[in-house]
Amino acid sequence: MESPSAPAHRRCVPWQGLLLAASLLTFWSLPSTAQLTMESVPPNAAEGKEVLLRVDNLPGFLGGYVWFKGQSVDSNHQIASYVIDAQEIHPGPAYSQRETIYPNGSLLLKKATLKDTGYYTLLAIKGNFQGEIVTGQLRIYQSVRKPAVRASNATVTENKDAVVLTCLTNDTDISIRWLFKNQILPHKDRMKLSRDNSTLTIDPVRREDAGGYQCEVFNPVSSSKSDPFKLNVYNG
Repeated sequence: MESPSAPAHRRCVPWQGLLLAASLLTFWSLPSTAQLTMESVPPNAAEGKEVLLRVDNLPGFLGGYVWFKGQSVDSNHQIASYVIDAQEIHPGPAYSQRETIYPNGSLLLKKATLKDTGYYTLLAIKGNFQGEIVTGQLRIYQSVRKPAVRASNATVTENKDAVVLTCLTNDTDISIRWLFKNQILPHKDRMKLSRDNSTLTIDPVRREDAGGYQCEVFNPVSSSKSDPFKLNVYNG
């Protein structure tokens, strides 16, 4: 990443000093300040999109920032350091060329991947090389794919047969709900759902159960419905 041109005046805090401070602070467990905060914007990020780790309530007279992947100040997992006076970014071992550090300390992550999920730690270094840290968590979700419905039988006899509908999906970390005639399936005593909602059992089936069934899979960033499955119910 190309660094912005430095101001003509002398730098107050050289980047070597920031890196030295970060390496020295690695050996101490710094308490998190109650003022310094971090949040993900948006709160739930989609794979392939941009996400910002925004930092608020920074202390004054800062010399720079150092970002780390993980819950600790570990130089082996350093993403990058930023010198405020020189407006320079210096990559670390965990830098992937998708990160940008802003002058306000926030970290922008482009083209987020599932591997970016985890904890991130910011070390804010003051001009006297004292530091304050804050740790936050980032969660990246994959857009869900279209599921399908599989049935034990498409044609059943009223008050005699049972039917088992299964929602087929390869997605993980999702929720599942069932729809009947484009509406959320009403709960009835004759209907049972598996613990993860992937299987719907109707026993016995009645005429009122005839119609189109869909399953919908969703996570915090996306949702998708299956094609309708038509259940035929005949009077025995």
